[in-house]
Amino acid sequence: MNETVKETGGAGPSHRGVEIGVAVAMAVLALIGIYGSIKVGIGWGAEGPRAGFFPFYVSLAVLISCAINFAKVVLSADDGQLFAEWGQIRQVLAVVVPTAIYVAAIPFLGIYVASALLIIAFMKWLGKYNWLMSIAVGVVVPILTFLMFEVWFLVPLPKGPLENFL
Repeated sequence: MNETVKETGGAGPSHRGVEIGVAVAMAVLALIGIYGSIKVGIGWGAEGPRAGFFPFYVSLAVLISCAINFAKVVLSADDGQLFAEWGQIRQVLAVVVPTAIYVAAIPFLGIYVASALLIIAFMKWLGKYNWLMSIAVGVVVPILTFLMFEVWFLVPLPKGPLENFL
């Protein structure tokens, strides 16, 4: 067994496994979309299509696509191809997890504070910049974003308690 496999606990997930997992996960989301669409109505009303009409058919198309992809993978021979190594997946998660936290924090902190924190964290953690540069960019970018959207384009973005105070 080579050193890389020992360090990562295995080579990584198979391409086939990921294809099946994505097909199943997307099918679940499509079923949720279909269920929600049916609840609000998928028919045609006097004013035109009801609220669930288009989401129903989009979800149905996604569900059919998932079934086709799932069948294609299951019916084909497993070539043993690797999707990605665990180290590569960790690199992707190093970006995805903080970004998901950022999105979840926006309703509570507002987009400007959450963006500043994300920029500072990414610059310091992933970019290895010094604190001064990280904080400077983390403060300036949200200010420029505020000026562009709120002042010039007159488009309000989600604000948190600190931004409402200012």
